[in-house]
Amino acid sequence: MSDVELSVTAKDSGYAKLLPRQWLWRAMLPIALLVLLFGFAAVDRGVLSPANLLNIAQQASYLALFAMAQTVVILTRGFDLGLGPTVSMVSVGTALAMAGATATGHDTGTVLLAGLGTGFGLGIACGLFNGVVIAILGVSPFVATLGSYNIAIGVATTLSAGRPVQGVPKLFSQIFYGGSAFGVPAAAAVAGMPVKRVLVATYVLCSALAALGAIMMTARTGSGEPNLGGSLSLQAIAGAVVGGTSLAGGRGGVGTAVLGALFVTILSNGMNLTRIDGYVQMVVLGAIVIIGVLLDRLRLERR
Repeated sequence: MSDVELSVTAKDSGYAKLLPRQWLWRAMLPIALLVLLFGFAAVDRGVLSPANLLNIAQQASYLALFAMAQTVVILTRGFDLGLGPTVSMVSVGTALAMAGATATGHDTGTVLLAGLGTGFGLGIACGLFNGVVIAILGVSPFVATLGSYNIAIGVATTLSAGRPVQGVPKLFSQIFYGGSAFGVPAAAAVAGMPVKRVLVATYVLCSALAALGAIMMTARTGSGEPNLGGSLSLQAIAGAVVGGTSLAGGRGGVGTAVLGALFVTILSNGMNLTRIDGYVQMVVLGAIVIIGVLLDRLRLERR
């Protein structure tokens, strides 16, 4: 047998050994979802009730958008700590715009356009701010998004005076609540891609997805909520990481982010039904992120 044949055979053998491991990694999350769901159901049968399963699906649909948003920026070795406050700011801004348009006698179509335009405008502006500060000015994603975190909280709280904003038309809730409802490679610079423009666009897309989620959640609550974002930043990062998005950048996907969001939603829902303290839930969520990072490192070392 020639040297070339030996080399090819060895390589094929290596791939053969690696393939089961890859399938094992991919199967872990769906299996963990089932274990988590039926584990909580063993404690409280209400977990598997049709009403609760529908609630899980609705909550996961929102978190999936936020996990996708985080996935987009994590692929570029960044993250958005300000995602949660951005959601709150968009919610308040959307509600205020619609309430103002309604008060001045505009028709329903104009009211909806005013709300959507304001919501997406605020989201895109926040993403553009993050992108420019990070890509053009060279500020680290942690510092930049921490700054936007505080700015968004300040804007949301000031505009709403810390109270829910009423005046959201029923048609808005019917459409966005009652209705049915990218990846960037880490070797972008080597491939000749316009890194700065891609990075700015990435953060704009992240905040646009956050704005869409905020609008949908505002439709569900029927008011602009200054505290709507809550712990969404951490939950979205957890969903992305659990879904297999590498914090080292360059590896992840939308489909796995959806599964990660579903895992986090089931975990949160189960802990609520089994009456686990809210502060303990935050500890568990943080631990999930750390475990996800450790598993990602293990996966990289195996490869």
